[in-house]
Amino acid sequence: MHDQPRFKPLAKSDFYADLRSARPPVEGTVARGQLHEDTYFYTGKVGEDPGDYMPFPVTQEVLQRGRERFDIYCTPCHSRLGDGNGMVVQRGFQHPPSYHTDRLRKAPLGYFFMVMTEGFGAMPDYAEQIPPRDRWCIVAYIRALQLSQNATQADVGGQQVPSAPPQFEEPGSGATLPVPIPKSRAMEDTGEYKQ
Repeated sequence: MHDQPRFKPLAKSDFYADLRSARPPVEGTVARGQLHEDTYFYTGKVGEDPGDYMPFPVTQEVLQRGRERFDIYCTPCHSRLGDGNGMVVQRGFQHPPSYHTDRLRKAPLGYFFMVMTEGFGAMPDYAEQIPPRDRWCIVAYIRALQLSQNATQADVGGQQVPSAPPQFEEPGSGATLPVPIPKSRAMEDTGEYKQ
């Protein structure tokens, strides 16, 4: 096996009519790990249009993975709320659209996958940084984020939709009574404490 007949790369060969030893791959050859039979999974498209279904079931683990990836790759521009007010935007970068607009709430799921894969406007593509399954997890999380910000009573099974948490008043605004400071023994002994 150590000394077997073989061609050196790009060397001349009398065996082939074109005298090249380097041969093109056989038609239909697929590199290992590159057999993308499920076109929708890798493109988000049905034909030429974006599809509107997830290629796998959405579970709690899928949403958790989507949230983790969203927090890493998306929040710098889109913010954790998806309103487009991320830290990069606050520093002067172009403002992306909010996920909570009617247009994006009605957008098919494949649209978000396509934008992550191909880029759109000022947004670069993330095909190299985020594997396809993780992109789909982010899509599921984006949809959950949209629903969380626009839920109706029917969406939560008729249960009471929680209202916004109470806003706390600024200290010293007069909205709350001052809290008395307890006296310490050291202050009582020296007489330094006065209320």
